[in-house]
Amino acid sequence: MSLERHTYPTAQEAARACAHGALAALEDALSGQAVATLAVSGGSTPKAMFDEMAARSGDWSRIHLFWVDERAVPPTDPQSNYRLAEEHLIRPARIPHANVHRIHGELTPQAAARRYVDEIREFFSLGTGELPQFDVMHRGLGADAHTASLFPGQPLIEDRDGIAAAVHVPQLGQSRITLLPGVLLAARHTVVLAAGADKAEAVRAVFHEPYAPSRYPAQMVSHHGRGVVWYLDAAAAALMD
Repeated sequence: MSLERHTYPTAQEAARACAHGALAALEDALSGQAVATLAVSGGSTPKAMFDEMAARSGDWSRIHLFWVDERAVPPTDPQSNYRLAEEHLIRPARIPHANVHRIHGELTPQAAARRYVDEIREFFSLGTGELPQFDVMHRGLGADAHTASLFPGQPLIEDRDGIAAAVHVPQLGQSRITLLPGVLLAARHTVVLAAGADKAEAVRAVFHEPYAPSRYPAQMVSHHGRGVVWYLDAAAAALMD
């Protein structure tokens, strides 16, 4: 298996490189179409990436922002993936409100998932059974090798037909809304940002363990997705040599 990956001395440098990779892919998409789509993830790692993206010049009026997943919390909650992006990307980059397609985590998880699916279907003009194709998707990696909100043992890891769904994460006692594998696999370009020593075992497993997505969900997209590029800091890549 050959996966494209880049390793940098620090988490800040990895985040900066990931931001540049995502922006380059968006610029490439915009060279041939009127608008481009970007789906982002949450967690603590993307802050520096969002800051770097917001500081770079670009026509954000032509970019529509979506989320890979969201916690079942209001948009003002410190746990909200939307709030992270709003503070570090949307406001600093002055992304138009009409271009922001958040997951409404303040609703019940099932209602939030249905609303998000409806919005995606309308934006992409999808027919029955069709899946959206995001131009650029940013994803992270958990210490347990989860990605999006697809955790080890989650039955939805096998779902290639749905767009998004509510999931309960017993490990965290938390409900979330997540895009499903078929959508993750369909993205034209995916950047994966992982930093920190706690991610080192998960990174090693994704690259070197036999394919077992139920155990290592991030393997799914890395083995079968198109245009997947990993950006790691030295700590996350420590077990790769």
